[in-house]
Parts: sequence; structure tokens; C-alpha cells
Amino acid sequence: MPAAMRMWAVLALVATFLAVPPARAAAACAAAGEPACVLQAIWDAAAVLPAEKQDRLKPVFLDTVALSGDDALLSEWQHRLGGAPAPPPDYPDYAGEQAKAVLAEAGWDGFLQRARAGAPPFNTGRPEIMAAGARLAPDAATRNRIVSAMFELAGPASGPAPGGLLQQDFERGDFGHALAELSMEACDLASFDRAAALTAEPDGLRYAFWRARITGGASSLTGRVRHEGAGDDTRFVRAAIEGYGAILQRGYCTQ
Repeated sequence: MPAAMRMWAVLALVATFLAVPPARAAAACAAAGEPACVLQAIWDAAAVLPAEKQDRLKPVFLDTVALSGDDALLSEWQHRLGGAPAPPPDYPDYAGEQAKAVLAEAGWDGFLQRARAGAPPFNTGRPEIMAAGARLAPDAATRNRIVSAMFELAGPASGPAPGGLLQQDFERGDFGHALAELSMEACDLASFDRAAALTAEPDGLRYAFWRARITGGASSLTGRVRHEGAGDDTRFVRAAIEGYGAILQRGYCTQ
């Protein structure tokens, strides 16, 4: 389908998505192509924000469009928004660097021992450093040891956390987020649902998209994307961008 015709097809479906249930929205989305359709829904949600907030979102949004690998689609959005994808930020990988340093000094057993004790560097950013360690694991068994320890340290979704109230307030949600991302990457639905329940927003849109990567069918979320934004808060749109970005970058587990 030529680029101009595809964009008109997406725009023609917008009104349809506003009133249909998820199953019908997914079917309609297929006609225009899922990336074009879902990205259109995300920008529809952004379009109600003040102009200055839209301007801050444009580079991030275009960077996500670029993940689709569809040059024609990216060109369309660059023309519409008058911008270009933002270069990836050159932030230092603190968690990865700390994980590598501990592993070089203490090995995997020492890594887990220090993590459980909350010893430096795990006294700051423990969930993120442990998640970085899980990604460095040489095999599934080692990775599973780290993930199991993370779930143990996070505790149950309700009730007292192993580290007491302070951990319950500040670390459980961080463990949940890190574990949800690891589970999404590993296409592990059971672990993902368990992890998402630990987060501050288990029903949040980011996690809905991450879950859809495992189960398939992110297009069913288009109606929710358009309707759940509130006021001039950009967090909702950013959650949608980050959530769908994982699907564009990694593909579906079912593929």
C-alpha cells in the first residue's frame, strides 16, 4: 500500500476505534498494519497535550517509530511532526557496570550473597543491579537463580516485605518492574504476571503492552490508549511509547 494511502487508511479507522471493543479494534487495526495503527493511537493520545509537551514527546515518539524498521512509516511521521528521531542518550550503564564488577570480584555465588545481604553496591539500586546480573548470566540455570532471589527479596504482592516497611515502600515496586521486564524479555507469562502484581501500577499501560508481547495482539489496546490519558500528564503517553517500543524492538514471542 502506498504511504499516502496507508496513512489515510489509519486516519479513517480512528473514529472506529473510539467506539469498538478490543477484539474489533484489533481486526480493524490489521487493515492498516499494526505498527501504523498503534502508533497513530499513541499520538492521538499525545495530541490533546499542550504544544510544549507534544514537542518534548516528538523525538521520543519518532525514535519509537524508527524501531518499526519501516522507512516509509518513519518518513510519514517525520513529515507530519516536523522532526527526526532522537539519538540514543549516552547514559552510563551504572547497573551493568556494578554487576560486572561484583561478578569479576566474587563470582555468581558472591554476587547472590552480597545481593541478599544488601551489601555495597546492592545498598543502592539492588533490583536494577540484580536484573543486570541476570542478563549477564551464562546459562538459564544461573539466570533463574538470580530471578528467584529477586522474587524472594521482593516478597509477596501484599503483606510485609522481607526487608520491612522501608523495603516494602521503596524496593518491592522496583523489583516488580525489573522482574516484569526480565519476564517480558524471556517470554515467561507466569513470571510476568507475578512480577507485574508487585509493581505500583500492575494494570498500567506499559505492562499491558509488555504482556501483549508475550500473548500477541497489542492492537487490542488502541482504544484504551486513546481513552485513558488524563489532563496534561505525559506519563501515560510515555508508558505507551515505552511499552509498544519493546514490541517493535523485540517482536512478538508468538512469532
